[in-house]
Amino acid sequence: MGLHRPRRRHALVTAVLVLLVSGCTTDSSPSGPSPSGPSPTAGPSDIAPTAIPTDPDTTPEPTIPSQTDTAWGRIWDRLPEGFPEYPGAAPTESGAGPASAILDVGDVEPAEVAGYYVPALEGLGYSTLARSDPREDGSIEVEWAGETTCRIRMTSTPLGGTTIVEIMYGSGCPFE
Repeated sequence: MGLHRPRRRHALVTAVLVLLVSGCTTDSSPSGPSPSGPSPTAGPSDIAPTAIPTDPDTTPEPTIPSQTDTAWGRIWDRLPEGFPEYPGAAPTESGAGPASAILDVGDVEPAEVAGYYVPALEGLGYSTLARSDPREDGSIEVEWAGETTCRIRMTSTPLGGTTIVEIMYGSGCPFE
């Protein structure tokens, strides 16, 4: 009987070593969804928004628009805040090319539109350089100069029952 005891101990030690070694090995099979379905992942509704600290007393800085080269010269792609706007004017498209603003002022004579813009811009310190008489198509064009290289051109053109106003605000003009 004494001969069988070391074999049992050896078998027991071997079994313990096999269990220990098998517990230390890594599984080389690819990880992925379990057969019962995909594992839950965080979706857009599970992600909390990040708070951005802001000072309630500050106003965001206005963005400076881009500029475009035209046959008349380089212009800002929109008018600055505070630029005079004919009462009741609405933005529109004319298909005539780039402008800082294209406005539909309704059934108004071009001379009336020019009569509004001349004193409005002169009141802001611009000098009237030229004003055309009504052209063959009924349009009127006015140009102003500001400090240094600042130039502005306004053309009001009657089209059927409405008048379209195109304003070119030169790139030499301040954008504030």
